[in-house]
Amino acid sequence: MARERTIKKSTKRQETLIDQELLVIREIAKLMSKSLDEALVIREMLHLLSEFLGLNRGRVVLRDAESGECAIKYAYGLTQQEMRRGRYAAGEGVTGKVIQTGETAIVQDIDADPNYLARAVDRKTLPGETVSFIALPIEQGGQTIGVLGVHRLRKRTRALADDLQILKIVATFIGQIIRLNQLVQERTTRLETENRELKYALERKGANYGAYGIVGESLLLRQALRQIEQVSSTDATVLLLGESGTGKELFARALHLASERRDQPFIKVNCGAIPENLFESELFGHEKGAFTGATAGRPGYFEQANNGTLFLDEIGDMPLPMQVKLLRVLQENTIQRVGSRKETPVNVRIVAATNQDLQNLVSMGKFRLDLFYRLNVIPVKLPSLRERHEDIRMLVRYHLTQINQAYQRNVSLTPEGQEHLVQYEWPGNVRQLRNVLERIVLLADTQLIGATEVDKVLRGEGSTPFQSPTGVSNNPPVRAYHAVHADDSERIQSALAQCHGNKSRAAQLLGMTLRQLNYRIKILAIT
Repeated sequence: MARERTIKKSTKRQETLIDQELLVIREIAKLMSKSLDEALVIREMLHLLSEFLGLNRGRVVLRDAESGECAIKYAYGLTQQEMRRGRYAAGEGVTGKVIQTGETAIVQDIDADPNYLARAVDRKTLPGETVSFIALPIEQGGQTIGVLGVHRLRKRTRALADDLQILKIVATFIGQIIRLNQLVQERTTRLETENRELKYALERKGANYGAYGIVGESLLLRQALRQIEQVSSTDATVLLLGESGTGKELFARALHLASERRDQPFIKVNCGAIPENLFESELFGHEKGAFTGATAGRPGYFEQANNGTLFLDEIGDMPLPMQVKLLRVLQENTIQRVGSRKETPVNVRIVAATNQDLQNLVSMGKFRLDLFYRLNVIPVKLPSLRERHEDIRMLVRYHLTQINQAYQRNVSLTPEGQEHLVQYEWPGNVRQLRNVLERIVLLADTQLIGATEVDKVLRGEGSTPFQSPTGVSNNPPVRAYHAVHADDSERIQSALAQCHGNKSRAAQLLGMTLRQLNYRIKILAIT
C-alpha cells in the first residue's frame, strides 16, 4: 500500500513537471508570435525558466562580431552592475570554454570548480547551499554565437536531465529569435537604403532635368549637369561660369536640391545689387545699435543659410574690402556680426557665379587671387544658347507652356516661327528667349504665331533676324550681334566723350542698343 502511494506521488510529480515544461514552451511560442522585440522575448524566456522551473539568474552571453569578446546581453535576476561585469574572452572560465568548444558545461558545485569565475554574480549573494551552474551553446548555422547560462540548486528533486532538455529547447528558441531579428534588421536596413537612394535619385533627376527650368539635351548642357551631379554629394565650393542669362541660379538651386542639404535653406545673394557700405551687414548681420538705424539685431545671409547653401551671384562685383572678409569666413567657417565681438560658427556650402573673367579681374587688381583660388575649386562652364541651338525648340515649348499658364493664354508658334527663333543668335541667352516669348504671347492677336510676327519682336532685340536659304533677309536689316572684344574699349570711350556721356546717343553712334552698350561698359570696366 505504501509502495502504491509512493508510485502515485512520483507519477503525479512527473506529470506536474511535464505540465510545467509544456507551459513554458507554450508561453515561449506565444511570446515569439506576438513580438519581434529580441530583448523583450529573451528576457521573458529567462523569467519563465526562473518562475516555473527554478532555473535562476538566467543570462544570455553573446559574442561581439568585431572584438570577439563575449558579454552578457540579456538577463533575468541580475543587476545592471552584474551584467556589466559579465565579460569573457574565448576559452576563459566556464562561459568562455562553451563559446570556444560549442559543448554544454555542467558545474555540479560552483565552490569546487576552479573554472567557475563568479565574475558576474558574487558567491555571497547566492544561497548558502550547494549551487550548480549550467551553460549551453546558442548556435546558428553550425556556429556558436553565444551561451545560455543558469544557476540551479543541487538539492532539487527534478532530474538534471529534464532541466537540460528544456534548456536545450530554450537555447534553440533564443538562437532562432536572434537570427530572425537579424534577418528583419537586414531587410529593414536594405529597404531604408533603397528608399533613400530612390528618393535621392528622383530629387536629383527632378533638379537636373526640367523641373527647375534646366531644359535641353545638348552635349555641352549634359556635361555641365554631369559635373553638378558629381560634386552634389560633397561640400566643395562650386564656381558657375557663363554669360548673363545662361541659368546660373537654376544650376545653383539644382546643385542644392541634389545635395544632402536639400532640406535646409537656399539663400541667393546678388553681389552686384548691394551698396558697398551695406555689404558687411547684409552678409554677416549686425547687432542692435551697431550703426544709425540699426534698431534691432539682424542675422546676415550666412546665418540665414546655415546648414544650407549660399549662392553668391555676380561675385566679381564684390568690393575688395569684402573679399578679404569673405576669404576669412571661408577659411575659418565663422562670422562676426557688425557691432559684435562674438564669433558665430556657420556651416554653409558656397556656390558662386559670375559672367566676368575673374582671372582678368585678378590681373587688373580688382579681385583677390587667394579668393579666386578658394572659389575656383570646381569650375562649371554653362554653355551659351548660341552653343546649343538644338535645345531651342525644347526651350520654346517649355517656356511657352509656362507663359500661357501664367497669363491664361493658348498661343503657339508655327514651324517657321520656331525656325526663326532657332536661327537667332541670342546674346541674352535663355533669359532673353524667355522675355521674347513672353512678349510674343502678350502681343499676340491670334493663337497661332508665324514667322512675320516673330521677326517683329526680334527686330527690337538688336540682332540679325532669320535668313532664308537664299541668303535674303525676310526683314529690313537690323544691328548684328557682335562679341565683346578688348579693343572695343577705346571706341566706346571715344563715343561717350563725343556724346558728352549720353549713353543713348553713344549707342546710336556705335550702332548698338543701349543694353549692348551697358553690357560692354560693365565687361570692359569702362568708367
